[in-house]
Amino acid sequence: MGVKYKVTKKQPNSKNCIVCGLQNSSSLKTSFFELENGELVALFKTLEEHQSYPGRLHGGVSAAILDETIGRAVMIVDDRIWGVTVELDIKYKKPIPLNEELRAVGRITKDSSRLFEGTGEILLSSGEVAATAHGKYLKMPIDKISSFDPHSDEWKLNLDENDPFEIEL
Repeated sequence: MGVKYKVTKKQPNSKNCIVCGLQNSSSLKTSFFELENGELVALFKTLEEHQSYPGRLHGGVSAAILDETIGRAVMIVDDRIWGVTVELDIKYKKPIPLNEELRAVGRITKDSSRLFEGTGEILLSSGEVAATAHGKYLKMPIDKISSFDPHSDEWKLNLDENDPFEIEL
């Protein structure tokens, strides 16, 4: 049995992102929760359209969820800064099933004025680690990355009565 951590904040979702987009039918529709221990947890459900081999999540989709989870962890400290991926190293340890609610965890391990590094894992429902990642990211404000307006309908907080108050890791 793991340790339970209090959720301190939920992060916004976008409209069309493949990982967190709420209006993208192929999206994982991931919800991101900041925890009291300084880590970020992504809750998502894999679907048939995310398949590689029958019944298995595609490795590229696994990489995308880990990349976004680690890259968003910097927003715990400053929600005006976004992580732009410079490097991402993935290690696949166990097959990741489809049609299951899963968790990814990300954290910052090194932080400087321009770059940050982080690690993350995808956890199976049993708690076993299915994939791990280490990434390096450039810190950038959104207006330097895209013409997207974070105050528009494209990026919004989607609170749900079923959002967890604590998450077990």
